[in-house]
Amino acid sequence: MKIGQLLEGINIVNISGDISGDVSTLCYVSEKCENNSMFVAIAGLKYDGHDYIMDAIARGASFIVHEKDFKFPYHVTAVKVADSRRSLGILAANFFRRPADNLCLTAVVGTNGKTTITYLLESILQSAGCNCGVLGTVNYRFNNKVYPAPNTTPESYEMQRILREMADGGVTHVIAEVSSHAIDLRRVDDCSFDLGIFTNLTRDHLDYHKTMENYYQAKKRFFSEVLPSAKKTAAEKTLINADDEAGRRMIQELAQPAITYGLENQSAIMATEYNLSLAGIQATIGARGENIGISSPLIGKYNLYNILAAAGAARLLKIPADKIKAGIERLFNVPGRLERVKTDSGFFVFVDYAHTDDALKNVLQNLAALKKNKIITVFGCGGDRDHGKRPLMGAVATALSDYSIVTSDNPRSEDPLFIIGEIEKGIDSGIVKKVDGMERNAANTRCYTVIPDRKKAIETAIALAAPGDIVLIAGKGHEDYQILGNIRMPFDDRAVAEAALKLRSKKKIDFN
Repeated sequence: MKIGQLLEGINIVNISGDISGDVSTLCYVSEKCENNSMFVAIAGLKYDGHDYIMDAIARGASFIVHEKDFKFPYHVTAVKVADSRRSLGILAANFFRRPADNLCLTAVVGTNGKTTITYLLESILQSAGCNCGVLGTVNYRFNNKVYPAPNTTPESYEMQRILREMADGGVTHVIAEVSSHAIDLRRVDDCSFDLGIFTNLTRDHLDYHKTMENYYQAKKRFFSEVLPSAKKTAAEKTLINADDEAGRRMIQELAQPAITYGLENQSAIMATEYNLSLAGIQATIGARGENIGISSPLIGKYNLYNILAAAGAARLLKIPADKIKAGIERLFNVPGRLERVKTDSGFFVFVDYAHTDDALKNVLQNLAALKKNKIITVFGCGGDRDHGKRPLMGAVATALSDYSIVTSDNPRSEDPLFIIGEIEKGIDSGIVKKVDGMERNAANTRCYTVIPDRKKAIETAIALAAPGDIVLIAGKGHEDYQILGNIRMPFDDRAVAEAALKLRSKKKIDFN
């Protein structure tokens, strides 16, 4: 591509060198540079791309985009810009010929529920005959191909590249989980979205955002700046959960009107009646003049909210009611989102991604409303992340579970015992008794134990379970690894639970 075409829309401070050449590839990682590449030097969160400029040139890069002063070799074309990160998004959109312009692109924004909503909406759109692509926490997928997801929302270059592959591959509709990091770091600013869904706002990512207000403003920015800038013609682009406090605030603060969904406050998309059980959700959804009766194997009130969001989005995308019903009912589970682990032992085992106090509270409250006996919860907190949520997680888990096992999550560079100690600070020792690992509480008193080894913690929970119990393994969900130090070890809660169930079946467990 001609450099002039590539630089359209860039806030250029200065250019030196030949500006008539062709750019072969666009890179922001020096190792990927080749002859006539354009390298964009970004000052990142961990590394500064300006430190790798000479490496990029040594690998053949002829064009360098930078924001810091640098002495370049004579043969290099240097483009100084006001903001390298922002420039990368524009350059990528130009390089890949703005693929979002030719796709129906939906964003799902919020703390909880994003992944489930993408799966639901994907199922609905597929029922309507649409060719779907999805970008999310679990994976990136389209045309029966699945790719690992290093980030919930890709970096702007990868975002544009994948969207171009989707468009060229015949994809018509794309659903993207859009994280607060991605919004704050301008990864999606140059994507033309048709629709944005806001689910809720609860404590998360404060290691990055520092305050809840900053976190809220990052989410809001998608709806106040990114979504309105899209050159799409639909008048109704915003769908917001009216039962969420931040959602109601956003409705008041946004310039454009929003379509609402909810269960408690009058909304355009509502469940007029519903029944929740461990078998699933039965509901009638009132969707702007049409009633849609659905039966879903998903569990819990919060999943009813996710169904309302997906159904509302589908209505805004002009999907017929019968296709909405079919799509919702054909989705049997979402990886790591209250995902059942099959057992014939008379109790239930679920794996869930809940890794914040609010998400864990939602899951446990929903399970508590459905339980027949006791809830046994296995959970921990990730290392090198928000320390403030650790005691909150401890308080929630032990308040809403009959028996809690505090264990490791992804400790990363931190000592697992230190993390567990911070979790224990939130546990009310006057109400919740600390016990040895295999001591099941016979009385109706809550208790907890500490088992740092996650595998042993899961095995203990399943060994302790009695008929009618619910075992919840929380925090990692779909993840198939555990990060210890700098090492990513294979570890899947679902596989470990299945193995523990087989081990249990070889032993006789008697709770009489």
